[in-house]
Amino acid sequence: MLAKDGDKPQKGGLRKRRRPAEDGGRAELEKKRKNGGEEEKRGQKPQGDGGRKRLDALSVGYFRRVGERLSEGFEEDEEREMFVGNVLAEVKGKASLVATDRTGSITLQRLLPLSSPDRVGEVLAELGGESGAGFKEVSCDRCGGHVVESALRQMSRWEEFSQKDPTKEEEEEEGEQESAGMLESQVLSLCQVVKDNGAEFIRHVHGSHVVRTLLHVLAGCVAPPRTEAQPVSVTDGAASAVFQTMLTVCHRKRPKLCKQLLKRTMEYLTSRSSAPGVSPLLVFLKDQASSRLIETIIQLSHKSLLRDLYKSHFKGSLVDLALHPIANFPVQRLTAASAKHKLFPKLFDELVQGVEAVLAAGHMGVIVQLAESCAESGEKQDDMMRCLLNSFHCAEPGSRHACCLPLFMSLLTYEVYYQTDATEGSTQKEVPLTSICYHGSRLVQALAKFKERSHLLSSLSTLSPADLLTMASDPSGSHVLQALITTSSDKGRGKILKRLQGQYVQMACSRLGSRVLEAAWNSASVSQRQSIAQELAPSESKLRSDQFARHVWAKFGLSHFVHRRAHWQEIQTGESKKRKLFSDLLE
Repeated sequence: MLAKDGDKPQKGGLRKRRRPAEDGGRAELEKKRKNGGEEEKRGQKPQGDGGRKRLDALSVGYFRRVGERLSEGFEEDEEREMFVGNVLAEVKGKASLVATDRTGSITLQRLLPLSSPDRVGEVLAELGGESGAGFKEVSCDRCGGHVVESALRQMSRWEEFSQKDPTKEEEEEEGEQESAGMLESQVLSLCQVVKDNGAEFIRHVHGSHVVRTLLHVLAGCVAPPRTEAQPVSVTDGAASAVFQTMLTVCHRKRPKLCKQLLKRTMEYLTSRSSAPGVSPLLVFLKDQASSRLIETIIQLSHKSLLRDLYKSHFKGSLVDLALHPIANFPVQRLTAASAKHKLFPKLFDELVQGVEAVLAAGHMGVIVQLAESCAESGEKQDDMMRCLLNSFHCAEPGSRHACCLPLFMSLLTYEVYYQTDATEGSTQKEVPLTSICYHGSRLVQALAKFKERSHLLSSLSTLSPADLLTMASDPSGSHVLQALITTSSDKGRGKILKRLQGQYVQMACSRLGSRVLEAAWNSASVSQRQSIAQELAPSESKLRSDQFARHVWAKFGLSHFVHRRAHWQEIQTGESKKRKLFSDLLE
């Protein structure tokens, strides 16, 4: 007989026998499935999982339902405590599996803040094991690390337990102290593990976060005995973040220790090998991770360390560093920190030489910070303004000074903004104010704090009413206009407000413009307020129906202005006297 299509004859005329799994051998498959399920229930590793134990599916479902129940909330504390206790009883014996599972980790993080300190201590005790060796594996797990951090944060509640009302029964107090003490002992056990494996922890992407949380928790506590430090690379992103946290915490809680750490860290950074005659710090300043650490060091440094940093490492290289895409940020921090010290003029004289090149490189933060430091220190303000006029090509001829405000706000040179030839002595055409950028706004806000603001105010007076309304309604420009109004004298403010006349109603109906108008009102004299109110009052229906202007109407007391003018005048005069008295006290 011939075989049917698809049936290939085998030797001896017999077909190849199928394997049980291919032929209805369900018994064997069911047996394997059953055995596999039992192994998962016992927490044994499933096949193809790289040898790592996983939480079984039933438990995952259970903890997901626990999370849903937690989201519903509890009417009574007793009900919540009973629920939390029952769940943690289920966690007991497999805390590591739960903590390293995504669903289990999220649930545990929500449970621990609701648990008593002794229960938190029990969870930590199981995670760490008798010797605490388990802390390392859990802390360096992407899910487990979050659980350990959550447990550490409960130490703040341990302080609450240790400061209970002394009138409580003695037995209750002893039980609380013992339970709280368990949490403390586990945190100290974790500290020892971190101390013994410091380099591995702080360089690990997940373990480093546990160390940072631990540093915050320990802030203000007695430090452990000094030990030999293990060498760690500050170019490692995770390790650098740990160092930054450590320095910041110490600066707030233990300033003397912070001073020592700053000194030792700088000694380490400057001891690395480099090319002859070149500071090794220049290499670290151009590294993304270590440059951020140096920024923190600069921000926290005392006067002598700042002076040494500039003299030994930054001096002569400031412009080159300001042009670097990474190193320009530490330069900004140094510029900001030096404003409080006599170091600033030296730093300014060097950095101002490269302002135009820095602008061309697009590192606007350097220029803005230089102007802000001039404003804060009161030094080099005329030089800064002269440098900016030259850099934006509006220094010569003198008629171009009136164009400086739009140029500064847009960070465009005269030729680019007005689209004219460099040899032209005046503007070729009127250009509506449209280009206002964030850094340009910050630059002008800093310049508005200078002692001499005549260039800015003269330039503002040349803008059309439409341009002023554009400024008032722009996210960046509104801050500029507000700064110029509030920092001006009464006479200068009066000139600006006179230029704004006719625009008050539109400003009041604008989200940003209304804020500028309120700032102008707060700093205005009684006569200036009266002028603003006279323009707004006839548009009562429009202002009271607008979502922004209605607040202006109420805050300015315009209903009183319309119906009880004498009473309004009396109120404004009283407020003006109070403001002047308060200003005199501050001075």
